[in-house]
Amino acid sequence: MVGDVEEHLTVGRVAELAGVSVRTLHHYDEIGLVRPSARTAVGYRAYATADVQRLREVLAYRRLGFGLREIADLVDDPATDAVAHLHRLRGLLLEQRDRAAAMVTAIDRELEARSMGIRTTPEEQLTMFGAKLYDAIGSAYPATRRTEPRIAARVWEALGDARTVLNVGAGTGSYEPSDREVTAVEPSAVMRAQRPADAAPCVAASAENLPFEDRSFDAAMAFSTVHHWRDPIAGLREMRRVARRVVVVTYDADSPAWRERFWLIRDYLPEFADLLVDWPSVADLSRAIGGRAEPVLIPWDCADGFFEAYWRRPEAYLDEPVRRAVSVWTRVGPQAERRAVTRLREDLSSGRWADRNRDLVALDAAELGLRLLVA
Repeated sequence: MVGDVEEHLTVGRVAELAGVSVRTLHHYDEIGLVRPSARTAVGYRAYATADVQRLREVLAYRRLGFGLREIADLVDDPATDAVAHLHRLRGLLLEQRDRAAAMVTAIDRELEARSMGIRTTPEEQLTMFGAKLYDAIGSAYPATRRTEPRIAARVWEALGDARTVLNVGAGTGSYEPSDREVTAVEPSAVMRAQRPADAAPCVAASAENLPFEDRSFDAAMAFSTVHHWRDPIAGLREMRRVARRVVVVTYDADSPAWRERFWLIRDYLPEFADLLVDWPSVADLSRAIGGRAEPVLIPWDCADGFFEAYWRRPEAYLDEPVRRAVSVWTRVGPQAERRAVTRLREDLSSGRWADRNRDLVALDAAELGLRLLVA
């Protein structure tokens, strides 16, 4: 434990460290947002450890664009502790990074088009800066993202005798059981617009704030969506709150050897590891719903075109529509994508890929970290 001199920081010192003005700190004090609760040896007001922690949260939310009233509600939420705030802030920052990466991709494409003498339309130029830019990834989903029946069978079996099912992060409706009463939740307007006319009714909401009463559903399910949530732990706890059974398909990045599991990450896209920094472990995710984790094998001819689906069909990763339906490629950025695709194309042409991965040809299914969480 450090001494009081280190724990209690003056207003001036806090302003210097945080990169804000003393006037800003005084304003936060006046409106009751962050009030220094300690005193220095000579009687001046100072910030204790708890005050600094609260200020950090306030400044982080402020720099993400939240208003002061919204911030007050967030930091005063009695159900959210310091760790939960960090998870939420991390999710918000990741979303901000994803949107920035998508914008860089859009700019790169326009620069490439202009270099060939092609002018973009006004609609295309405005889309680059639209609030729903990241939704553009969803527009490619219908081409390659379909229900894989063998994986769906595992999910539907895990739902047990549930008659009412909430599908969280439902996307365009894949994996929704047709023999049950399903309610979908999807925050993306682009995804909602692509749901079939006969799909389950869909509510615009996020996993972290489900607009339903406790135990409103027999079961809540989520398929390959947790990694898009701002706060995975909070979202899973919400699913646990509104349903008596929870079924989630997600990914395990826990194992020390996970980078070696999939040749695309190992040999061509090491940047994938950066997307999983501080990602909750499968144990943490399971604990959030009070459940267990089971491995799910991916068949070699998987019908759903998620990131790992083409593990025995490497040529598929050379196709632009395949990549556009997977958020990983946007998140790693255009430079990493171009390099990975170029190297893979060269290795397929030379036979190097086949030499490195000759053992895959004999496999009908592969264990690549897909996990079924059931509670």
